[in-house]
Amino acid sequence: MIPLVSFVGYSNSGKTTLLTKVIRELKNRGYRIAVIKHDCHDFEIDHAGTDTWRHRQAGAEVVCIASAHQVAIVQTLTQPLALDDIIQGINNVDLILTEGFKQEEKPQIEVHRQGREYIGLKKNRIALVADQQIYTGVPYFKLEEVKEVTDFLENRIRLSKV
Repeated sequence: MIPLVSFVGYSNSGKTTLLTKVIRELKNRGYRIAVIKHDCHDFEIDHAGTDTWRHRQAGAEVVCIASAHQVAIVQTLTQPLALDDIIQGINNVDLILTEGFKQEEKPQIEVHRQGREYIGLKKNRIALVADQQIYTGVPYFKLEEVKEVTDFLENRIRLSKV
């Protein structure tokens, strides 16, 4: 089982900024990382006029484009997939990080910026990255402590292999 940690917080809390820095640090340490971004809005990954766009317009429910170095699959859903269903297709990585998925019961690091609302302490909250500590009994990191957050994640990777 690949360890998974979700970075959660309200919009403009700094999740993406922190996550990209942590990903770079983990990559520098030799880890292979998968990231799943939750989008509460609908997104479009394909562009009008491309072959894959034309395949979808013709009615294909699943369209895949593959090259020697990457692959992308676009699937039309009749209902949202659970995070567990999404991660089944991921392999050959040391850690799966997600951005969002606040409602899931996976281990979560809450990211908070002053002036925003806190999500609130939950049983699956494993850390807080914020301007100040507000939860007792939960590891706390400041927003600029990227190496320390990465150390924390690296420890989770090691523990999952025991």
